[in-house]
Amino acid sequence: MKNIVLISFLISFFSCNMEKKIDNNIIKDPNLIYNEYSPKGNEIIISRADYINKLKGFWLAQCIANWTGLVTELDKIGNIGELKTGDFYTREDWGKKDLPRYGQTTQNSSRNIDFVFEGDDGIWGADDDTDIEYIYQHLVYTNKTSKLTGRQIRDGWLKHMKHEEENYLWVSNQKALDLMISGIIPPETSDPNKNPDFDMIDAQLTTEIFGFYSPARPDFAVKMAELPIQTTARFNAEWISKFYVSMYSLAANSDPNISNKENLLIMAEKSRNQLPNDSYASKMYDFVKKQYKDGLQWETIRDNIYLRYQVEEKDGYDITSRNLRCNGCFAAGINFAASLISLFAGEGDLKETIKIGSLMGWDSDNPTATWGGLIGFMIGKDEVEKAFNRTFSEEYNIHRTRQNFPNGIDNFTNMAEIGVFITDRVIQNELGGGIDLKNNIWYIPSKN
Repeated sequence: MKNIVLISFLISFFSCNMEKKIDNNIIKDPNLIYNEYSPKGNEIIISRADYINKLKGFWLAQCIANWTGLVTELDKIGNIGELKTGDFYTREDWGKKDLPRYGQTTQNSSRNIDFVFEGDDGIWGADDDTDIEYIYQHLVYTNKTSKLTGRQIRDGWLKHMKHEEENYLWVSNQKALDLMISGIIPPETSDPNKNPDFDMIDAQLTTEIFGFYSPARPDFAVKMAELPIQTTARFNAEWISKFYVSMYSLAANSDPNISNKENLLIMAEKSRNQLPNDSYASKMYDFVKKQYKDGLQWETIRDNIYLRYQVEEKDGYDITSRNLRCNGCFAAGINFAASLISLFAGEGDLKETIKIGSLMGWDSDNPTATWGGLIGFMIGKDEVEKAFNRTFSEEYNIHRTRQNFPNGIDNFTNMAEIGVFITDRVIQNELGGGIDLKNNIWYIPSKN
């Protein structure tokens, strides 16, 4: 009898503690009232539990790709004319000495073209590929909203960005901040009559994260991101940014039964609808995809887009005629075409995609960070570390480039949890779906 009682006690004890452990592992936003939800049977079901690891994978892989791409940023931008050996990097340059940036005769530091890491005890530095996304995440969460207003964006930029000293802003981002300081509110900050840099790359690297907040529903993700995008971008630069947001949203519902390569091709083709058919962005997409399907090496495709768009100015891409500094090396267009090459040729492999993106030329850290972050999300933090056969720090120093946050040194786990809380609000209040906290899953209605 005593043995039966003891066994019953042990079962009860372990069951109770197991339940507590499960409860402790299920995070809950203290600022959101979770409504009861009855599934209708036709929703998309996504694991909320897995989303933490996926978002951690996004932040980690984006940091790796960002800092790796910075090694070669602006080293190679072409010389407008017949291509010569050495005008661009090739795969043979990986591991070799980094060459001076365009317009410089010497390199300030001695380094090789290779992956850049922070170890277990290091701290990842914020950069413009991650820090404005961090700002937007903070603003969306603290304002308890899904769609920021122009005033909320302006107030956030003015609070969290330095105005005069080194502030890690360039081209359209810097111009938008200047306009905000003078009292202009987004979306007027990208008005071509006020901001001549409206077609630069800036919005692409600051808004992709909105796709993750609306999993499997790019229609609403693009709506969430529209005003942040229009803070700095119009026309082709805006459409290109929406393409990336759509890719990020679709990644949340990728098919586990096919490869990353196949999933990315499907996601890209679906996101193609963000690019108007008469835009140079859509024609760049079609051109790069065809060259990839024809089996050309990525270096050949890169050389071909350089000749087609920067030398011959095809499909309405007129950057060269505008005589911009470094021939528009920060432009949305040429960097979009370059990013597509690394997306297709990388074929879903994280390390290969980062390598190709870093060797591509032009503003090489930005597209590399975009795809590194996307693939990092798709495979999750654990698989990112497995890809590099090592572990990494989760610490992130947002105050390296921005200011006035509660945690100057944050961490990927906390950042991922905030991302899940935002997604909770979007799914429940915007998409009409539900959150099952007991099973830690989301029910997301398909678009009608």
